[in-house]
Amino acid sequence: MADGGGSGEAAAARASPAPVPGLNPTLGWRERLRAGLAGTRASVWLVAGLGLLYALRIPLRLCENLAAVTVFLNSLTPKFYVALTGTSSLISGLIFVFEWWYFHKHGTSFIEQVSVSHLQPLMGGTESSISEPGSPSRNRESETSRQNLSECKVWRNPLNLFRGAEYRRYTWVTGKEPLTYYDMNLSAQDHQTFFTCDTDFLRPSDTVMQKAWRERNPPARIKAAYQALELNNDCATAYVLLAEEEATTIVDAEKLFKQALKAGETIYRQSQQCQHQSPQHEAQLRRDTNVLVYIKRRLAMCARKLGRIREAVKIMRDLMKEFPPLTMLNIHENLLESLLELQAYADVQAVLAKYDDISLPKSAAICYTAALLKTRTVSEKFSPETASRRGLSTAEINAVEAIHRAVEFNPHVPKYLLEMKSLILPPEHILKRGDSEAIAYAFFHLQHWKRIEGALNLLQCTWEGTFRMIPHPLEKGHLFYPYPSCTEMADRELLPTFHHVSVYPKKELPLFIHFTAGFCSSTAMIAILTHQFPEIMGFFAKAVLGLWRPQPWASSGFEENTQDLKSEDLGLSSG
Repeated sequence: MADGGGSGEAAAARASPAPVPGLNPTLGWRERLRAGLAGTRASVWLVAGLGLLYALRIPLRLCENLAAVTVFLNSLTPKFYVALTGTSSLISGLIFVFEWWYFHKHGTSFIEQVSVSHLQPLMGGTESSISEPGSPSRNRESETSRQNLSECKVWRNPLNLFRGAEYRRYTWVTGKEPLTYYDMNLSAQDHQTFFTCDTDFLRPSDTVMQKAWRERNPPARIKAAYQALELNNDCATAYVLLAEEEATTIVDAEKLFKQALKAGETIYRQSQQCQHQSPQHEAQLRRDTNVLVYIKRRLAMCARKLGRIREAVKIMRDLMKEFPPLTMLNIHENLLESLLELQAYADVQAVLAKYDDISLPKSAAICYTAALLKTRTVSEKFSPETASRRGLSTAEINAVEAIHRAVEFNPHVPKYLLEMKSLILPPEHILKRGDSEAIAYAFFHLQHWKRIEGALNLLQCTWEGTFRMIPHPLEKGHLFYPYPSCTEMADRELLPTFHHVSVYPKKELPLFIHFTAGFCSSTAMIAILTHQFPEIMGFFAKAVLGLWRPQPWASSGFEENTQDLKSEDLGLSSG
């Protein structure tokens, strides 16, 4: 019986028709009909309009009106055509310039954007209007949107520079602002999250610092920090602010951070003793922990910048052991860069083995460092001619695959490593897989690639091959999620205006830019030819208009007048 039931179900499945692609099989016939007619609404309106025009051709006297228009156009002089084509060329040229500017500023066509947002609903709606809430297409759209949101999350740059000692000195020398308002606003939000809590009102100095982190004006923040120190000489966050923004050298910043460390450790020990008394004390301990970790990390970065690399590595390792839950700060990326400077490649591989895991979020530092280690084993003896002649060895294949993996994650990095684009100071926040992350990685790691002989040569020979492996269009990824479409706008907010943002995939010019450019060029050429050769162009225009003469069923008297007028205009004898 079981076998018979199974064969009956199989036969029924074979007899049932296959579902139509694009339609939900669970919908009724009315819903399917409505979905099928939704896409043909514009065509129906067009056919109805043409039918109405054909039915009213006699009452509206379309033939006589067409003949009158032909007479009017034949009576026009070449000067009119010069003015007409010149005006058309000017207007289309202005539209072309505006479209080009709007496309380079916003990455999309203004006419296309207006058409999609305003005209498309009037001409048949969108596909999302016919998809049910529980349909697979709606589920796929929501999953894709969630992936894009997670991919386009802005992260704090683990290797961000010091505002006073580095960013401000760049402004003094060049007169350019390396940080955008959006980037600094994100930093202000981070400071309020890390360095403040609900119990700040219990300590007057913390209350002053809470206001200081919200100040937009740097002198006002520095003044508030000094006020907090007057109230409490052991206010760690006040020393942090002065080290970040007032110190003009790394040495001065390190001195202030050491004072902040002394005060922060005292406050941290006091908070540990009171953490179980109330939820407010637990929040205060979390805040004091964040302050202590931040201070030690910046001290490690100061030691790295001053050449004491082994000391920096020790501080970072101790931080990762003492506070393992704080992996969101990406301290391992600071450790990777310091270990590469020491050329301790075995230690670098050990760090990658822990953090280059499929369950952990990736970054350009992890992917490109893994590629660098595999490239290091083969780059010295690599030659494109030899590889094309004898083929790639196993080690070379592994190195090329690692490069392809890194380039797929962030395709902007190779141009900076190969010095095809100029570097700028990295921002305080980065967008993973975006141009901002590429700048932050190349700014610190370019020297490590140059130190390994042949590494950049192998990268130059192989990185463009990645794009032949990625499906096009980018609706699917190869080793990672599809490349998000929101990176360009976020990078434009994070990076200064004097930097030319790298865009991937390279956007083609919209159709309307090509159309306006062609229309502008053609009308300008017609205007010039009409001005230079008025008789020839007038003869050509009247010859073209002659194709629009009314048919024999039109009124004969009106047609004779039209023929006589054309003969006189052309200077031909009727005989």
